[in-house]
Amino acid sequence: MSDAAGRLIEVRNLSKRYPVRRGVFRRVDSYVDAVRSVDLAIHRGEAVALVGESGCGKTTLGRCIVLAVRPSSGSVVLHQEEAAIDLTTLEPARLRSIRPQIQVVFQDPYRSLNPRMRVGETVGEPLLAGRLMPKSEVRARVSELLTQVGLSPEYADRYPHAFSGGQRQRIGIARALATRPSLLICDEPVSGLDVSVQARILNLFQDLREAMGLSYLFVSHDLAVVRTVSDRILVMYAGRIVEESPTDALYDRPFHPYTAALLASALSLVPGDLRSRPELAVRYAAGIPDTGCAFAPRCPFATDRCRTQLPQMRSAGSRRAVACHHFEEIDLRTRATSEASRQS
Repeated sequence: MSDAAGRLIEVRNLSKRYPVRRGVFRRVDSYVDAVRSVDLAIHRGEAVALVGESGCGKTTLGRCIVLAVRPSSGSVVLHQEEAAIDLTTLEPARLRSIRPQIQVVFQDPYRSLNPRMRVGETVGEPLLAGRLMPKSEVRARVSELLTQVGLSPEYADRYPHAFSGGQRQRIGIARALATRPSLLICDEPVSGLDVSVQARILNLFQDLREAMGLSYLFVSHDLAVVRTVSDRILVMYAGRIVEESPTDALYDRPFHPYTAALLASALSLVPGDLRSRPELAVRYAAGIPDTGCAFAPRCPFATDRCRTQLPQMRSAGSRRAVACHHFEEIDLRTRATSEASRQS
């Protein structure tokens, strides 16, 4: 989809399979494919959102990118000025030297902080663990980081229980920024916060991006959240990317039926809005089929071809791609229905 120049991280044909063990001897009975042959790229300074319902594999993909979980196959390539490095092939010692460039902001601001460690110890821990600076300089760096995320340097001597959820998330962000990363993987970073607090945290992400040139991968199920912070959106279903689009274009005109269902399922802020909800937004499949399109059991547009032939990602216009056999005719039909509704 995008030019190779300026790429920061590139995922190539990445898959993650988990064994299912049963019985007294815990023998492998079957496998679950959490991520299936995913390709994606994130450019320097770009914010990319990865969206999909719970269980689609988006969190597993994020963990594979940072190698908190080892992928079953595929590669994660970090592009540096001097070379491109496949992280999945590195020895542990070499990988530790690379890890500071990719950091994670976790979902739960309460469980992500050690209650027995002071804030200063938590934020400074990556610096000491990675031997990135002398211990005598860590305190000053912690004060700088806390100020950067909108907290007082005096908070360094307090414990996490003294802070609200929003403040704890800021502490988590400060810890992630300690190593001066190039990429932040944000796993549902505001889902556990009040709406007003969410807005402030999202504004903080935007400010940090402008100030530091950060790249982001936002993992979320909330399309309203990612619209405000992302340049590009990847839609994931059953372990595969099914649509890729610039943010505004996707909201204005979704191509994949699953994307349309996600957008239609969001609550409207317009009083009295009684827009029709696609049946597929509430009808759940019993399982993922072994052949064809995984979304076919839930899709009202599915044909025999969909049930037998796996759709591949193909171009759908400027910087857009979709994995659907019939997206052109679905798009025409949807636009005609919308036009008829407006005229009536």
